[in-house]
Amino acid sequence: MRKLITATLLATLMAGSALADTKLKLVEVITSPERTETLKSIVAKFEAANPGTTVEIISLPWGEAFQKFATMVSAGEIPDVMEMPDTWLSLYANNGMLESLEPYLAKWEHTPGLTERALELGRDVNDTAYMLPYGFYLRAMFYNRKLLSEAGVAEPPKTMDDFVRASEAVSKLPGKSGYCLRGGPGGLNGWVMFGATMAGDNTFFKEDGTSTMNSEGWVKGLTWVIDLYKKGLAPKDSVNWGFNEIVAGFYSGTCAFLDQDPDALIAIAQRMKPEDFGVTTMPKGPSGKAFTTIGFAGWSMLSASQNKDLSWKLIETLEGPEGNIEWNKRTGALPVHKSAEKDPFYSGPQFKGWFDELADKDVVLTVMPTYLEEFAFFKDSLAIKTSQEALLGDITPEELANQWADYLTKAQQKHLANKK
Repeated sequence: MRKLITATLLATLMAGSALADTKLKLVEVITSPERTETLKSIVAKFEAANPGTTVEIISLPWGEAFQKFATMVSAGEIPDVMEMPDTWLSLYANNGMLESLEPYLAKWEHTPGLTERALELGRDVNDTAYMLPYGFYLRAMFYNRKLLSEAGVAEPPKTMDDFVRASEAVSKLPGKSGYCLRGGPGGLNGWVMFGATMAGDNTFFKEDGTSTMNSEGWVKGLTWVIDLYKKGLAPKDSVNWGFNEIVAGFYSGTCAFLDQDPDALIAIAQRMKPEDFGVTTMPKGPSGKAFTTIGFAGWSMLSASQNKDLSWKLIETLEGPEGNIEWNKRTGALPVHKSAEKDPFYSGPQFKGWFDELADKDVVLTVMPTYLEEFAFFKDSLAIKTSQEALLGDITPEELANQWADYLTKAQQKHLANKK
């Protein structure tokens, strides 16, 4: 009996020691100082609720995150939980690196309170939740009221033609430009939105998998963006701008227009008076419609994790109503819980532009083909390089469209073949 008690006590002590030594690794890839501090705050609550467990947060700069994370993986440095952009989901899920969250969601008390869109997008690959979205990124148009007034522009643009005229008027002011062009990392959304809006269609592929992106309509849209830059309606150095640069360009008063998700509100609201800027729907094209991209990001569990149940507890803390709403209030995405609609924070005027878009039947929400394994490389590497070449005049709009269409056609036809 004494031996049994001793053995039991020893096992308990060993279990306690193992728990004390438990460390989870969490990688964030859409980073900023504000986001990281918010993440640390929520993770601290998880650590307090799970004594003996610590979480190492690894922050990768967004502009280099795709390459840096791939390097980590190739070196065997695989985290337990990671922030998963929509454009990466297919690549890592189809390579068997992500754990299905379906068994956990089936038992989670908050699953019924998630929006249908959250569950739909989280199951984008093989109808399996390899990621639980934490929020949606919907583009709308920020405008600088003071600059428009100085330029003699009476109201924010409603159409693409209005947008060009307003940008021309603002660009005549000394040191000012119309549009904060995102020519560097993360710039694909702008090309797709304006391209589809000028084309009047957001169809990416024909039934046989052939890309439409070198069709007459899409070429017209890509040419529109290039002409905007070549006419000097965007800052010259914006050919290299990423998220931080375009947001700074807007709140500093360098340019009057910025198409962005609600996450840009964080820095803008800190540096501009509420009466000096507004947010409106994206301008509509010749068809009378605007094609606005909607994206998402969330949390995934890596299948290589040795602590899956504990990793799910971490995701629970991040994704539960309290953690999710705290996260999104500080990072700017639209929350995934139905209960968020009752939160006074989201009923204020600063979110009006996005909710107007959601209610406007002539604003077509556009989800890019993130289900393609090759899309992450396309968005974070190929599209940046080739679009910059087009902006600088090294290749024509037609050559840009053909390169994109060739790459996407191969990816889509491979995807269709694998489904047979």
